[in-house]
Formats: sequence, C-alpha cells, structure tokens
Amino acid sequence: MKAQSYSVQDLFKFYGNMLLIRRFEEKCAQLYRKGVIGGFCHLYIGQEAVAAGMREVTSPDNDSIITTYRDHAHMLMCGIDPKVIMAELAGKITGCSKGKGGSMHMFSRQRRFYGGHGIVGASSSIGTGVAFSHQYKKDDGVCFCYFGDGATNQGQVYESFNMASMWKLPIVYIIENNFYAMGTSVNRSHANIDLYRRGEPFNVPGKAVDGMKIQEVIAAGCEAASHARSGKGPVILEMRTYRYLGHSMSDPATYRTKEEVEQVKSTRDPIEHVKNTIAKKQGLKESEIKDIESKVSNIVEGAADFALNSPTPQEKVLYEDVLI
Repeated sequence: MKAQSYSVQDLFKFYGNMLLIRRFEEKCAQLYRKGVIGGFCHLYIGQEAVAAGMREVTSPDNDSIITTYRDHAHMLMCGIDPKVIMAELAGKITGCSKGKGGSMHMFSRQRRFYGGHGIVGASSSIGTGVAFSHQYKKDDGVCFCYFGDGATNQGQVYESFNMASMWKLPIVYIIENNFYAMGTSVNRSHANIDLYRRGEPFNVPGKAVDGMKIQEVIAAGCEAASHARSGKGPVILEMRTYRYLGHSMSDPATYRTKEEVEQVKSTRDPIEHVKNTIAKKQGLKESEIKDIESKVSNIVEGAADFALNSPTPQEKVLYEDVLI
C-alpha cells in the first residue's frame, strides 16, 4: 500500500485489524485472571496502530518480523490463526509452539515470524542476523525488528546498529516507545529521549512517528521499507505510542496517574482516531461498525473456545524440537 492512499474501505480494514488486536488482548486478560493463561503476559492494548500499520507495509512473501515478549498483536497481523495463538497462550498442544512457548516465546517459520523473545534487546541482534540472511539469499526481503524504549539502553542494540550499517543490511528497527519500559519513565532512564537518533553514530537514519495514528505509521513504514529494500541499509523508526495497562498482567502501574492514562484514551486512542477519520470522509454508519465488531467478537470467542477445548501436551513433547 502506498502512503496516504487511504480509501474508506482501507480505513474500515484498519479499524477491523486494530479492533481484533484489542478484543483479543482483552480476552487474554480475562483468561489470565481465570488462570487459563499462566506465566508472564504482556498486552498490547493502546499500541494497536503500530502493529496494524506496519502490516500494510510488509510483504508476507519476502519480509520477516521479529519482536519482543509483547508479541500477540504482531502474530495476529502476520495472518496467523487467532485460534493457534490463543491455544499457545493457554499452553495447549494445538498452539503455534505446541504449548511450550506461551505468551512470550511464540514462533511461526511459515509466516516468517521469528519470535517473541523474552530477553530485553535480544530481538535486535537476532533480527540483524535475519536481515543478513535476506541479503545473503538476495530474496528482496526486509527484516522488521521491534523492541521497546527500555531496550535502547542495551549494548547489543548498538552492536547491531553498527553491523547493519557497515554491511548495509535490509532491516527496519522499530522502537515501540510507550514511554515507561518496565515501569521507569524514559525521562528518568535515558540521557537523550529522542530515541530515533540513537543510530546517528553509526550513520543509521531515524525518524520519530506518531504511533497512535495508523496513517502516519504506514507513511513512515513505507519510506523506511523502501530505503532498506533498495540496498541503502538500516533505518530506525521511533513509534511514539502508549500502553493503557501495566507492563505485564502482574504490574499495577502505580508509577503513573490514572488521569494521565485517561487523557490518552480520550484524546489519542488509535481506534477512535480511525473511526473519526471515517466519519469525516463519509459519515459514520453504526451498522457498518457493528458488523465489524460482531465479526471480531466471533473470531475472538472462537479462538478462546478452541483454546479451552484443546488438549494439553504430553510429557514427551518436552523432548521434541530440541537441538543438540
């Protein structure tokens, strides 16, 4: 999709994709509280425009994606069946990683989705290796590598920037800056809060993007992907977004005020932004919105039912897929 060429049909698609992410994550929260989902669980609510916007930029036949432990949304946007994602979250054998990865470590080689990584900053170095693979194979692919604002203080991130720049690797580093890392504001943990500039010592161009507006995400993503695909090397996109919930389900988020969160919800919500854009273009028909909401609800409930009714793995599965 070309930047800025958004028809009403495009906007409805954006709305549907972002709503799918939100409703899926809300269902995850419900199942977590019921004990169906265990371990750590990091939700994407509030950040939907980033994953949904970059979906419009990537080529499913050539490009690859790698991200952090906040990964459910990216898997959904890769076209992976919500049923197998939810089953993985519930630790079921029908999950995409046979129930062994859970929320933080999902994987789909078929869809060129290489994780879900629990170690902060790990996606940057692995993603750089994936980009090298694209270059070596000459397959015209680009690696879209996601990590958070907290990861930008990790040393391996800068080693990756340096190597990618030296070798002109086809990679777009996407910093999902929700401003709080695990629970510390960027203002307290970063000497320079303009994270898109972190690649300057390595001649890696960067850009700050309003990650709450899907149109701007797509526009910046198209530009960055074209740069990387043409052999000019890496690009950094700092997506300035916001998560509505805590860092994980176990985080009460007491480091920020309820008023701050409510203000973002009421003035910058990415889904409402698209809804308002549709209204300005053609007038909003509630029947069309309700139809999308109904379809999304059916998908999410179907995924939850599939997960709940799927079998748990047998013990022998522990010894499968282990490389020695």
